[in-house]
Amino acid sequence: MTIGAETFPARLQYDLAPNSCALLETLMPYRGKLIHARWSGEACWSPLVATWLPGLLLPPENATSDPVPGQMLLFGGDLGEPELLIPYGPCRFASNAGPLAGNPVLVIEDRLARLVALGREILWRGAADLRIEHLAGRSCATDPRIPSKDCIVDQSLLPKNGEAEHADR
Repeated sequence: MTIGAETFPARLQYDLAPNSCALLETLMPYRGKLIHARWSGEACWSPLVATWLPGLLLPPENATSDPVPGQMLLFGGDLGEPELLIPYGPCRFASNAGPLAGNPVLVIEDRLARLVALGREILWRGAADLRIEHLAGRSCATDPRIPSKDCIVDQSLLPKNGEAEHADR
């Protein structure tokens, strides 16, 4: 995962949210903007409306409103627009409609101090580019470290070939 010019190794959390991780993989390589959250505390978010299948609601999978710094959440519920949330400090996931809960899909386990600095830069200077992509073609289907049982996903959640436009890529 890359924010601006900074790269952060991130691990998919198939053990916590297999369907959500598989859905995120269908969006890769993801290109978008990361902006500071208004309602959630020390966090940044990336709107997914340009890449999200219209009408798709993402069911909860170990959903949380209180992610830890570096724990990226995927939200696709009916109380707000689809988004990725990346907390860099104390965070309680919310929107102007009230509390939200997102599914844990990625975790950054290294360089958290730099993530804090980037979060504050985005707060004071504005949006940064966000890229999420597989390294060297690794994915659920190709990475032997991801148990095959975790690659079995609810296919109804995934976009069919040609259905999802990735306008911001």
